[in-house]
Amino acid sequence: MSTESAPRSERPYDTSQLRSAPSLVMVNTGHGKGKSTAAFGTVLRAVARGWPTAVVQFLKSGNWNTGEEKVCRELGVQWFSAGDGFTWESDDLDESRAKAVAAWEFSAGLIAGGEYRLIVLDEISYAMTWDWINAAEVASSLVSRPEPVSVILTGRDMADEVIEVADTVTEMVKVKHAFDRQIRAKKGLDY
Repeated sequence: MSTESAPRSERPYDTSQLRSAPSLVMVNTGHGKGKSTAAFGTVLRAVARGWPTAVVQFLKSGNWNTGEEKVCRELGVQWFSAGDGFTWESDDLDESRAKAVAAWEFSAGLIAGGEYRLIVLDEISYAMTWDWINAAEVASSLVSRPEPVSVILTGRDMADEVIEVADTVTEMVKVKHAFDRQIRAKKGLDY
């Protein structure tokens, strides 16, 4: 029996109460693979709709030359790599922290400016987990964003304050990962 022909009480959702929203806040978190990948898939949807779109990467530096950055730039996405690589490899954590703080200040301006219909804050959770940026401030910026601005935040262990204000939160769960078998990240599949 299809959902449309099922009695209303057996449908998975009551669609009679659905409403439109001018924008959404979405979170991709968890220890499984796919948080950023899912966000970049949504970037492609936004670009296909003609939405001005921006990505701010909190960990990756401009030296990564990822496939997603290459194609997104070609499609007109504004891309900002604000980090200095993986922080656990950093020679100067004070500099890493300063870059994260600057990335958040820049991101807060993008959100408040209202120029972009979609903004991805890739791997922002780490900066909040390490207390480099204030999670309550991030949540406040999300709540007070201009109406047409949707935001996707990615990273493990997303701050509770952000989860609380998000419209959609998806947790990627690791069942198995190649890295556990000492297999390096693969160009074209992982970056």
